[in-house]
Parts: sequence; structure tokens; C-alpha cells
Amino acid sequence: MFKDQVVIITGGCSGIGRAAAFSFAKEGAKIFLADLSEKAGDDLVEELEKAGAEAAFARIDVTDVEDVERMINDCIQRFGTIHVLINSAGVLGPRARTDRYPAEEFKRILDVNVMGLFYCMQAVLPHFLSKKSGTIVNIASVAGLSGFSGHIGYSASKHAVVGMTRTAALEMAKHGIRINAICPAFTLTPMLESAIINDETNYLDGLQNAIPMKRFGKPEEIADAVLYAASSASSFMTGQTIVLDGGLLAS
Repeated sequence: MFKDQVVIITGGCSGIGRAAAFSFAKEGAKIFLADLSEKAGDDLVEELEKAGAEAAFARIDVTDVEDVERMINDCIQRFGTIHVLINSAGVLGPRARTDRYPAEEFKRILDVNVMGLFYCMQAVLPHFLSKKSGTIVNIASVAGLSGFSGHIGYSASKHAVVGMTRTAALEMAKHGIRINAICPAFTLTPMLESAIINDETNYLDGLQNAIPMKRFGKPEEIADAVLYAASSASSFMTGQTIVLDGGLLAS
């Protein structure tokens, strides 16, 4: 499905980004990973290459516009082009009531989840416009479609991702560029599992019980939706949000 297509994945070394890397690799794509951890990046490239994929890694801070521009240039230099951008880099931030939420943490979340994604879209779009094709898949969240108690920063950032996705999709539709968002509910990733480290097991139990299916999502399940949104199977879809939430928003 993606044979010889070039896919950039930010936040590609863990969670949904990592799962997507393997899923795209299985479909024949060339993978360009962007993340902060050099060791994780080098290790994942080795794993992907052992599985028969072409892969590369660059240490990228998505909040640094020069880093993001370098990512795009390095990928084009390495593989010659870009077909798909997956914006998976993101942070959750601490849990606190709105009146007690640390302003510096709120800003940090917006810097990564909103400005970082904006920089990535803005950097890749000139290349996509030059060839009149390209696909962007933004990892948002059900927190971008509803409230998320205790996480005003995260919810604000994911609402912004949904809005940016829809706006950019409208602008780019006539140029052959599709932009969609994936909105998962609570998924078994390091971001979610960090709550266990912080002795929040009761909180995690509450989150799981809130899901009608009574389980968390798996990164591989979200990756399947990412592949669909990036593939020709969704060629008439743009500006949409694909929700994978175990029935949460229906309850």
C-alpha cells in the first residue's frame, strides 16, 4: 500500500508513533523518525532495518522551528521526497484543577502540541504544494472533542489540533493535499502509563471504567487508523476526525 513512499513520524520512537512506524514499514514505506531520544531513535532504526525497512532518525525538538525545517530538508536529502507526515509528538502535562494549573506547564503543552504541530505542517506544505500531493495525519485526542477534567492544557491543545486540521484541510484540498486527525481515547502508551509511576493507579482504573468497552486502546489499533487516513483508501476524506474511543463519546 505504501511501497517506496516516504513517511515522516514525529514522536516516532514511542507509543502511537512507534506503532505507526512498524505498520508503515510492513506496507513498504521508508520511515524517517523524528524524536528527542537519540538512543531510542537509533535502536528503532535498527529494529526497522532488521525487519527489512529503510529507516532514518534525526533528533528533533518540534518546538524549535529551525529543527523542524532541518527535519524536512534532511528527509528530502535522504529519501528524495516526502509523501506522508504523521504529527505524533505530544505531551500530556500534570493533572490539576484549572484554578491550580501551573501556567508554565500550560504553556509547555501548547508549545509542543500546538506550536510544534504548526511548525511541522508549515514546513512540509511547500514541498507538498510543489508536487500537488501529500498527506498529513495529526494525532489529536477525544480530549480535543470534549472536556478532560484535570487536564485543561492538554484539552486546549487537542482542541487546537482539531481546529488546525480542519482549517489547513480546507486550504489545501484543491491542491491535492489531504489533512486529517486521529482522536483516540486513553491508549496504552508511555504517556498514559506515566500515571502509574506517579502512583495514580486508582485514576487509571477510573479512566478504564469510563470506557464502555472497559479497556484501554492499543497503539497498534490507533496505528491502523493512521494508515487508513494516510492511504488511498481514504482518498476522498479530508478535514475529518477519526475517533477511536471504545464508545466513550457515545456514553
